[in-house]
Amino acid sequence: MKVFKFGGASTKDAEGVKNVAKVLAMFNGEPLVIVISAMGKTTNAIELILKAYLDHDKILETLIHDLKRYHIGIIDDLFEQNRNSVIAGIESLFEDMQTTLSRNKSTQYDFIYDQIIGYGELLSSTILSAYLNYTGYTNKWIDARELIKTDSVYRDAGVQWQETQDKISTLLTPDTCYLTQGFIASDANNFTTTLGREGSDYTASILAYCLGADNVTIWKDVPGVLNADPRVFETTRLLSHISYEEAIELAFYGASVIHPKTLQPLQRKEIPLYVKSFLKPNGSGTTVKKGAPLDPMVPCYIVKKNQILLSLSARDFSFIVEDNISELFNLFHTHQLKVDLIQNSAISFSVCLDNKFNSFEVLLQQLRAKFKVSYQKEVALYTIRHFDQNAITQLEQNKDILLKQLTKETYQMVAKQ
Repeated sequence: MKVFKFGGASTKDAEGVKNVAKVLAMFNGEPLVIVISAMGKTTNAIELILKAYLDHDKILETLIHDLKRYHIGIIDDLFEQNRNSVIAGIESLFEDMQTTLSRNKSTQYDFIYDQIIGYGELLSSTILSAYLNYTGYTNKWIDARELIKTDSVYRDAGVQWQETQDKISTLLTPDTCYLTQGFIASDANNFTTTLGREGSDYTASILAYCLGADNVTIWKDVPGVLNADPRVFETTRLLSHISYEEAIELAFYGASVIHPKTLQPLQRKEIPLYVKSFLKPNGSGTTVKKGAPLDPMVPCYIVKKNQILLSLSARDFSFIVEDNISELFNLFHTHQLKVDLIQNSAISFSVCLDNKFNSFEVLLQQLRAKFKVSYQKEVALYTIRHFDQNAITQLEQNKDILLKQLTKETYQMVAKQ
């Protein structure tokens, strides 16, 4: 069995859905598990719905109506027959969403977020599954929340591996094509949980691990894994092969093509990962597996924007030592702030933080009670793996550099955006 994952860009409109069907037709008859993300910018749209709900904003009904029309518009363009049954399924999901909001009693944002945000994946998978069956590609829709069980850390749930293995072994058979959702799972109380933003890749990896799949293919709108983001750098090169270890390093530093959690389960069972283009499915793409670290061996550039550079020092000029650092990392963990770079001296400690859960201001109040604090928002973290001097010189040109450091394989620099 193989696992395929398609992201939101692949199904953003009816033509995209039709193209996914054409790609899958190349593998008709093969047992597959197909993992689908929300269509286009649906996740962003649902985040706006959630904000309007929490703010008691009258725009809420309009936002829900617009999102419904977007999905029904795609259905209208896909189906000449049987469209009413598909629309009924979509309307039922929107009714469930509104019921969930109306009955919610929780004030915990992360919990409410997870109960609502996954409707994007449920909508997209419902439409795609129906269209594939409509065009003769037989598949069985299955709810990912029945397959993947997690703890109750909402918005960044941890997988309960044994229970997940048992569920997948019971519910999935090797001679069937299944279509399911990325990103979403459920906890012991059957509340919806999510695996972190961009977690659909991780879903594919979890399923592949538990199934002992032959391989995983992530279908993107790029030809494979490139050595730099083409939206930032004018010249890029396709990486034909990456080792698991190198891919994990790139993901850790923020490379966006592969989710950081995706690779670890695959590495444990040495399941190859292919990154290919759904626009050119016959292209060579990128293979991630055991072997040589990188081919071709070229500098790889990663940029993470909208970071925070935080600098701390003790009020009495005492050393920043192990007990201080342990306390700080516990605070970062508590407030879900990802540390992307560390630099310290005897009396100061600097970190570059990813404030993806918008919890920095709360942390700041706690830090100021004990440390002298300075910080700068809206900075960018640049990383070069396998750097050379020419790569560094070009990257540093015309930048206001705040901090930089080098190791044997990696160069990092924090600069104003």
